[in-house]
Amino acid sequence: MALTRDQMAQRVAQELEDGFYVNLGIGIPTLVANHVPDNMEVMLQSENGLLGMGAFPTEDAIDADMINAGKQTVTAVKGASIFSSAESFAMIRGGHVDLTVLGAFEVDVNGNIASWIIPNKLIKGMGGAMDLVAGAENIIVTMTHASKAGESKLLTNCTLPLTGQACIKKVLTDLAWIEIENGAFVLKERAPGVSVEEIQAKTAGKLMIPEYVPEMQFAE
Repeated sequence: MALTRDQMAQRVAQELEDGFYVNLGIGIPTLVANHVPDNMEVMLQSENGLLGMGAFPTEDAIDADMINAGKQTVTAVKGASIFSSAESFAMIRGGHVDLTVLGAFEVDVNGNIASWIIPNKLIKGMGGAMDLVAGAENIIVTMTHASKAGESKLLTNCTLPLTGQACIKKVLTDLAWIEIENGAFVLKERAPGVSVEEIQAKTAGKLMIPEYVPEMQFAE
């Protein structure tokens, strides 16, 4: 079965390391905040000016003035800092974010990403995505493997306007964990119960398949 949004967030959380400064984009990436291991200190950064973002609030803890870049209400951990968006983007552009997690419409075998506009559709816009992909070395893209119409989002060449070029190395879809190497997608892990054949059929770009592809593991 394809991964749920929450399972995707759990898988991304496995890539966190103690002491990391992490920016979470809008959508699935925001859910990663709920899966930071208890024994790990990670500072989550939001480009609207918050360092130390916590998990989503329960109903009795909602503060309408405490929001992330997607205007969702969030919490702040002990030691959090609030500042201007100018200072926030200086952190991003200066390369001070250890990991960026963001969504995308398309990714191709050259590591290009399209995430900000679909012609003739109302989309929120670029936001901080262009700065984030330019300022971060470690980026994880989270998205569905194919569109609702069944069209692959993992392409030979992106067809939509690009957010960044040759900047993506890791992609988590609802079907697989994939890394981009030498002009090809490399299948590293598959979602529990999902076959290699299904992943291959839904991947338009060149896909390299190792002899053994393990299933993703999740804590009980």
